[in-house]
Amino acid sequence: MDLDDAYANAAYIPDGESYPDRWAVDADKFRKSQALTGRARLGLMYGHGTREVLDLFMPEGTPKGLVVFVHGGYWLKFDRSYWSHLAAGAQAEGWAVAVPSYDLCPRVRIADITRQIANAITVAAREIEGPVRLSGHSAGGHLVSRMCAPGVLPDDILARLAKVQPISPVSDLRPLMQLTMNAELKVDEAEAQAESPIFQPKPDVAVTVWVGAEERPVFLDQARWLAEAWACGHEVVPGKHHFDVIDALANPSSDMVRDLLN
Repeated sequence: MDLDDAYANAAYIPDGESYPDRWAVDADKFRKSQALTGRARLGLMYGHGTREVLDLFMPEGTPKGLVVFVHGGYWLKFDRSYWSHLAAGAQAEGWAVAVPSYDLCPRVRIADITRQIANAITVAAREIEGPVRLSGHSAGGHLVSRMCAPGVLPDDILARLAKVQPISPVSDLRPLMQLTMNAELKVDEAEAQAESPIFQPKPDVAVTVWVGAEERPVFLDQARWLAEAWACGHEVVPGKHHFDVIDALANPSSDMVRDLLN
């Protein structure tokens, strides 16, 4: 098997290269609408680096709790500005939603990004009272899964963690060592073992793994491996691929949002 091809997404999605521009447009419209209503708190620092920043979208009234969405891009691409619109579903249901950026490889290692996301969640959770629910896509699915591991989040924040929703996650990092992109990721045996959620203890928190039925076979495998390792929920969404499976987060009545919030 050509693993570089197996882990390629855009080439196997109709008009796949157009998706980032479309995400950016939708996200910009959402941020502007939220700014007009005074419900967007943009550019909150959670660390000292220029990318250690999050946007927080507030609901009407007192939040029921906090949702954090962590984006993907193979730990190599994107920032929070592409994903703001995905806060719409949970926000409409009364939840505050944080969307962080983080540093990218090769400037940092994946383990460093894990620590950054833990810091982002901690800072946001100290702004918003109540339960904490995490959703993440692709590399972001890996990162929210890592938050379940002992010692990653502070004890007081971990105690508030009510739900984790990895979407199309990378749960076993060992195959990445064979990819061309590993020249930038720099995953070695030790990091693959330490950073792969499938090797973590089964978490004491509700988890549902989501994946699109039309995704590349390796992503179907990665989702299944995590669901099997953790004996948790596993939803395969008919007709959805790696780039559109997350669209449901913008819809408050979608099964994905209901799963996240209940």
